[in-house]
Formats: sequence, structure tokens, C-alpha cells
Amino acid sequence: MNQHFATHGASPDLKITRLANGLTVATEAMPGVATATLGVWVGAGSRHERADEHGLSHLIEHMAFKGTRTRSARRIAEDIENVGGDINAATSAEGTSYSARVLGEDAGVALDVIGDILTNSVFDEGELAREKGVILQEYAAIEDTPDDVVYEAFTEAAFPDQPIGRPIIGRPETITSFDRDGIEVYIAREYTPDRIVLAAAGAISHDAIVEAAERHFGSLKPAQAPETVPGIYVGGERRLAKKLEQANLVIGLPGLSFRDDGYYALHMFAQVLGGGLTSRLWHEVRETRGLAYEIQAFHWPFSDCGLFGIGAGCSGGDLAELVDVTIAATVKAVSDLDTVEIARAKAQLKVALLSALETPGGRIERNARQLLSWGRVIPAAEVIAKVDAIEVEDVREAGRRLLAGTPTLSAIGPIRKLPPLEQIAAGLRAG
Repeated sequence: MNQHFATHGASPDLKITRLANGLTVATEAMPGVATATLGVWVGAGSRHERADEHGLSHLIEHMAFKGTRTRSARRIAEDIENVGGDINAATSAEGTSYSARVLGEDAGVALDVIGDILTNSVFDEGELAREKGVILQEYAAIEDTPDDVVYEAFTEAAFPDQPIGRPIIGRPETITSFDRDGIEVYIAREYTPDRIVLAAAGAISHDAIVEAAERHFGSLKPAQAPETVPGIYVGGERRLAKKLEQANLVIGLPGLSFRDDGYYALHMFAQVLGGGLTSRLWHEVRETRGLAYEIQAFHWPFSDCGLFGIGAGCSGGDLAELVDVTIAATVKAVSDLDTVEIARAKAQLKVALLSALETPGGRIERNARQLLSWGRVIPAAEVIAKVDAIEVEDVREAGRRLLAGTPTLSAIGPIRKLPPLEQIAAGLRAG
């Protein structure tokens, strides 16, 4: 029997139903919006792959559009585009999504296509061979892009020999090894109903979406997905000396899970340090010294860990100065960031949050991700209250906690003048 859930504190237009097999349906009507955006989020991504499956989640995302028992690859595209819609998919470390945007009156068409590709894909061997070739070209394009390579190396150095540290796209040796049997085994193991959220927003009817969900996904058998391999930050370095015009580097430290009480404070620390044109690193590195065209600080939270980093590109001759200035600015921020900076960071965070919720796509992504992570949709007012409650000392403490960790370094290009990791670690510990 389906279960209907109250959404305390959330929008009155948000409705949540859980099917008998555990799959969750969340819809949010948006009066005045003529379009509908809907999609399926699966709580299985690259970190759920075994070693010989590295890159399989990404391949499955590609193969979803390559034909079902009732539709060819072209027919999938035609059925969506004939009603003016578009369809897309994405893979991350912790999830995979398949979504479409159409007029509200065509929500049933979009859901029929998404349901078809998720439950009836044939994974034709010819299409599989072609798509492997496409992904190998994508892999080659990444390898030719230094600022992509440096971030992949950064994650691998932070989480060595762990699923969460592996590049989402995979490696050529694993990509070429995949076959239909391996795809079907992975889907049966990881795409369990309790890990799936069907979310829709805009000009939609909850009852109609639930009925369609029952039709397309109600026959999925409940199953227990395997335990996720924990992400354990280690730290270290990857140096890739290469003849390039510019050096790209990322300096990082262990971040926090989005479940950690200090998450919002650390997010604000990253924002103050390198989150915009008024940030400390932008002002000091770009505007004052002209050492880099762009520099940013970021925080990537996961369900059980996190990764903080500072990324920049500069000439090889300026590397040592760039690192010194970056370390000094980071250490200084821990001791003297002020109320004006925190107020600005709060405002930026709130604008980002609220503006995302002004679109149907932003609504379904928020609703699906939070249901998978928390089992509920967290009202925007609750998040804003947490943000507003952060004080200057909370952010400074987040910075101190950050600097206590072991650093990670990745760099590519003319990096002969890049200081040793031990020197960088000593500079950060000075805070």
C-alpha cells in the first residue's frame, strides 16, 4: 500500500508518496508555471562501483538513451522533442539523475520516456560499442584539458585507492571491458527502489505522477543495496610535470560531510576566502598581485566526508609566490575574518539557495537530493535559519579545524618551482 507523508514546514504544494516497494514520489505544483520538469534520482553513483566497474555508472547514464524494447535511440529523442521538450542525465560520485522538461500537459509523455529508459533499456551490443567509443573520446578530451586533469588528480590524492577518489568517467581499460551482463548486474544491485526518488515540479498533478510511477516502477522488487564503501580522507600529492603554457594547481584539506554541524560555517569560510570578486584570495592574488587569471576556494561535501580546496592557474615562474600568498591569506582568515565578510557570505548563500528554488528544475533537484539524504525535504526557511545563526567565531573555528588536517596537493604543467608538500603543510599549520 502506498504511504502519503506530511511535509511539515515545507511548501503546501509539496506532496510526497512512497510506493509499496519503497520508491518515493515527490511533486511540487508551482502556480503560474506552464512547464513541468520531472526526473528520477538514484542514490547510486561512481563511489558505489567495484574496482572492475570503474566508470560503469557514467556509461549506464549514456546508454539510457540508446534504445529500449519499444523505442529506438532516435525515437526516444523524437518523443521528447516532438513536444518541445529536452531530456538529460548526469552522474556524480553519489548519484545519477535522468530528467526532462516539457509543457505541463506533456508531463505524461516525459515520464513515459523516462520510465521506459530506466526499466526497458536493451543495452544493444552495437550501441554499447559505439557509446564506449564516445566515452573514450570524452576521456581523451579531459586528458587534453589540464584544469580537468588537476582536479581529478586532486580527488585521487585526497582519497587514494578508494571509490570516492576515482574519476567518474572511468579509465580506458575498464570502459572497454563493460558488457550488457555487467550493466544489468550493477543496475539490479544498486538501483533499488528505496534508493530512487521520482520528483516533479511545475504544472503537474501529484495523483497523475503517482499513477504513472506505479505503472512504470511499481513492479520493481524491493531489495537491500550493499553498504557504501566509506570515504576516508588521507591526503598526499600528485605532480604532473608537463610542457604547458600555464601551471594549474589545487591545494586542499579534509572537508566536512553535509551532515556535520559545522558544514555551513565551513562553506562560509570557503566563500570568504575565495568565493567571489570580493573574496580575500581574489583580491590579493588577482587584483593586487596579478598572479592568476582566476582563483577559487570551494568545499565539496559528501554524505560521510568532504573535501576543501583552493584552485588556481598561473605561470610556472609565479608558482612559489602564489602558494605563499594563498597560504598566508588562508591562515590570516582564520584569525581575523569579520562580521562584514560573514554577512556577505550569508547573503550570497541565501541568494544561491532561493534563486535555485525559483525554477522547477531547482525544486526537483532539491527535493530528490534531500529525500535521498535525509528522508525529508528541508524547508528553505529552516536552512536560512541555520545560515543566519552562524557567527564569526563559528566560521573561524571551522577554519581552525580545517587547517589541522593533512593537506592534499595536485599540480600539472611547468611546476619546477612548486614548493614541497611538507613546506606547504608547515605553512598551513602556522595558523
